Amino acid sequence: MVSTAGLQYGAGFSGVIPNTNWGNTFHQQRGNSLSTASAVTIGDIDYHNLNRRRFSEGVEMTEFYETIKDFVLSRLGYPVIRVELTDHQIATAIDEAVSKLDYHAPRWCTQMMTFEASAGINGYTLPPVVMNNLQYVVYKKTLLAVAQQQGTLEFDFFIKYFQDNFLFSDFQIGDYLVMTMHLEQIRKILSREGSFDVIDNRLIFLHPNPTEREEVVVEFRALNSKTLHPYFLNWLQRFSLAISKGILGTVRGKYDLLPSPQGGARLNGGLLSQESTQEQEKLIQELLTEMEEPPVITAF
Repeated sequence: MVSTAGLQYGAGFSGVIPNTNWGNTFHQQRGNSLSTASAVTIGDIDYHNLNRRRFSEGVEMTEFYETIKDFVLSRLGYPVIRVELTDHQIATAIDEAVSKLDYHAPRWCTQMMTFEASAGINGYTLPPVVMNNLQYVVYKKTLLAVAQQQGTLEFDFFIKYFQDNFLFSDFQIGDYLVMTMHLEQIRKILSREGSFDVIDNRLIFLHPNPTEREEVVVEFRALNSKTLHPYFLNWLQRFSLAISKGILGTVRGKYDLLPSPQGGARLNGGLLSQESTQEQEKLIQELLTEMEEPPVITAF
């Protein structure tokens, strides 16, 4: 049994790999994630191996990566002009672009999962695709954490508020906003909201310790290449292109002038490097101002 009491958070500790429901929070079918917890992908993006490429390994690109690669090469003039970039270099550029967009992923990229916590065990290992952009972890519960049986305090609060705000007559959007704020306050006071800690970007610890088998809801953000908005895809293409220009600029910058029968050919390494820096700065600004939503300020 795993408990935080006296536990040393070290590299040697491994949390329990739970049974999970991926994707649909309310789906009933369960699957044991034991064999896939470290390599879960969403679409064609392998989060486990992101930015971990080596020369010694063969470059195998998914269809999603091939789409971005074709965009990069065509914008650099291929096949009319020779482009001195390897698949490995382009793949690392795409990895960097995916990492940047994933880190600032907007709410459109929200994903949900649930897992079942066991009694007395509060440490759980979740896959990188979840942990890289974890948003929220909470015990699953009814509206006020327990069933609203007639005669209970929770039932009285629930009915009284709906009666006072005329839910079933002349219900306005302002009433809905006040209702959600009111219910949030009640839930904080009456329910066992719980909290969590993230350790080593791979473990979550639930507080308080579950005393019985309980469902845990996890909200995270991740890029699904199958459903990615075309605007986000185009941003990835343009950012990968900007990084690739910098790599190509470094390659061509080694030779300012190539000898030829017509007196020599001048390469554009310096220009490509300059464009790379400017385009990356512009795209990052676009990401922060147009795609990532501003921080939310809450009273809870």
